[in-house]
Amino acid sequence: MRRLQSTPEQDGYYMPGEFEPHARTYMIWPQRTDTWRMGAKPAQKVYTKIAEAIVDFEPVTMLVNEAQYQFVRSTLSSQIKVVEMSSNDAWARDVGATFVINHKGEIRGIDWRFNAWGGLVDGLYFPWNLDDQIAKKMCDLENADCYSMKRFILEGGSIQVDGEGTLIVTESCLLSKGRNANLIKEQIEQILKDYLGVSHIIWLQHGIYHDETNEHVDNMCAFVRPGEVVLAWTDDRENPQYGYSMDAFERLTRTTDAKGRKITVHKVPIPEAMYMTPEESEGIDKIPYAKKRVSGMPLCGSYINFYICNGAIIMPKFNVPQDEQAAAIYKNLFPGRKIIPIETREVLLGGGNIHCITQQVPKRMKVLNKSELKK
Repeated sequence: MRRLQSTPEQDGYYMPGEFEPHARTYMIWPQRTDTWRMGAKPAQKVYTKIAEAIVDFEPVTMLVNEAQYQFVRSTLSSQIKVVEMSSNDAWARDVGATFVINHKGEIRGIDWRFNAWGGLVDGLYFPWNLDDQIAKKMCDLENADCYSMKRFILEGGSIQVDGEGTLIVTESCLLSKGRNANLIKEQIEQILKDYLGVSHIIWLQHGIYHDETNEHVDNMCAFVRPGEVVLAWTDDRENPQYGYSMDAFERLTRTTDAKGRKITVHKVPIPEAMYMTPEESEGIDKIPYAKKRVSGMPLCGSYINFYICNGAIIMPKFNVPQDEQAAAIYKNLFPGRKIIPIETREVLLGGGNIHCITQQVPKRMKVLNKSELKK
């Protein structure tokens, strides 16, 4: 693996859409007891269900700390590859490499700096040094050259691309004081263009209300395909989320994407209000240097936090009335994929959901350019 000093844009690489073919999915086994209740055992069961659902459609690699290796290897099916790798927590989307591809089908990875969603300003745990090494190790496993970008803090959950030049982000996250406070918005935009291979950036003001990641976009809005997105929505004007979603809807519909297309927005209802119970809170270790997860704190559930894998949509389920409505919307939007709802409250208690705990590697496929198509 080479550590590259150029940029993906200079080298003809770009980030493909998540809906494009994957080579594999990465996940990281949960075990942190100040994030996950009851020694992380309930969360581990849900991670297992998600991994086993994905592996029916594409290869899965589970990264696991040394202390849990033997248990995980005996727990997961033999189809799932288990690799020992040190980590601080279990958020593959945010700590993992962002993979980019060129038109020859060659892939490379980007190693962003990770600081636990805000560092010492408003980060969620300390230290995060092991998590910050995951991306380059993933590149090693994939035998992919790596762009080192340790001067810029970015999490995978804070970006959504269409693979055709368009990127969606939130101001609340990318402009937060705990990330790249030394950079102005225009400088951040240029870095995103240089490293993700995009030409047009749509800035939403907010994500999901109370989202502890400073409102990652992947909990709020996601590409279904180029020119189409799903957006978390509520019709309840008394809900603080109403203003956030309305503003996002207006921004999305009054702009075009990088190809000049008007963007079609599909509204997906947010689940009814959910809160951490006393029992759930009591099962989480309260230690210094980690976010206190207390009884009554809001849980930022969203059906947008789903994962597109080869042939399926792995989506959250909360056992609330909106579950069936969201599943029906996805069945209509993804006619060629199987819709697989999985109950994920245990992941939500830790602050995220299915998209947050998965990271895709694009399939090495040659993409025909216009000149080749004419031949």
